[in-house]
Amino acid sequence: MNTGQMLITIAALVLLGMVIMRVNTGFLNTGTTIMETKFNIMAISLGTSLIEEANTKAFDEATDANSISTTTPLTDYNALGPESGETYPNYDDFDDYNNYTRLISARPISPIPSGVETVVVDSTFRSADYRLECQVDYVTISGSQIASTTSKTWNKRLRVTITSPSMRDTVRLQTIFSYWYFR
Repeated sequence: MNTGQMLITIAALVLLGMVIMRVNTGFLNTGTTIMETKFNIMAISLGTSLIEEANTKAFDEATDANSISTTTPLTDYNALGPESGETYPNYDDFDDYNNYTRLISARPISPIPSGVETVVVDSTFRSADYRLECQVDYVTISGSQIASTTSKTWNKRLRVTITSPSMRDTVRLQTIFSYWYFR
């Protein structure tokens, strides 16, 4: 083999190496994107399930058994959350989910972090660990949802924030639950 053939062979090997590296990078990027998508879909599913669970409850403690026509008996905006002695899963109204936090993991978590009310351990859950945090507030509906910190309204908003060490982004979901009184 002469020098020209040797240079062509070396150039061909360098070119082949670059093509192989480019293909491997593409496979790794695709794999990462697929995993991130799976984690995000699971986070949205968990958040939606929590919102649907909260929507099955009464609008307020005052509306649990009775129909009311004024906002006076509704829970004060600074008292939203579970009533004395109420714990999950025995919540009876929508605003009990205020400041509620749930961890979901495939393995037992010890010690349980402060502020966490529920830890769901499911060994069949072959995914990332998730943290769901809820906030409930009264809102005024007028073009945009504005939190009402001074008065009670017929609309409550539940915001669910889902985070995971395995996810790059935070997923935020929200719903508005309204109380309708018909005469």
